[in-house]
Amino acid sequence: MARVIRLVTLTDLRDDRARPATSGEPEHVERQAGWHPVPGRLADQPADPSSISFSARHEAVLDDGRRVLLLDDRGWVETLSGAGASELPGRELPWEHDIAETARMVVGPDEPFGGHSQDDMETDHWNALAETLRGHNVTVDPADLRQLPHDVQLGERILERLGRSRREERRP
Repeated sequence: MARVIRLVTLTDLRDDRARPATSGEPEHVERQAGWHPVPGRLADQPADPSSISFSARHEAVLDDGRRVLLLDDRGWVETLSGAGASELPGRELPWEHDIAETARMVVGPDEPFGGHSQDDMETDHWNALAETLRGHNVTVDPADLRQLPHDVQLGERILERLGRSRREERRP
């Protein structure tokens, strides 16, 4: 039986022009996997030139080389601010470390709400991921899943903006 050996979050830039609408969206808007809509933003509205949108896709890597999709509906927006932000819309990225930290955060566990404690949220999160894996015939204890390494891989659009290639990202 395959074992989960690590978690990976793939993150990349999203094209704001392709961003789907939020709740109450028109029927003709196609929702895209890998993007969590930003409230109040409709697909036919112009994109904010001072914002950069990111997607995050969370996967479990198995010891036989397969990957199991855990989450594909997460993402976030960074807003450029400060002197010169309006002259360089979308050209500057947050530091790579910040992108990786935020990608890890948006795939959970979520912040507590409605009387739930942080411990409740973490327990529910890891149990839900373990349940998703069970649906793919992969048995893992949620506590073990929680202890696995969690890598973040930057997508092509991010690497391009950082002036790097996928080849430079490969590890020996």
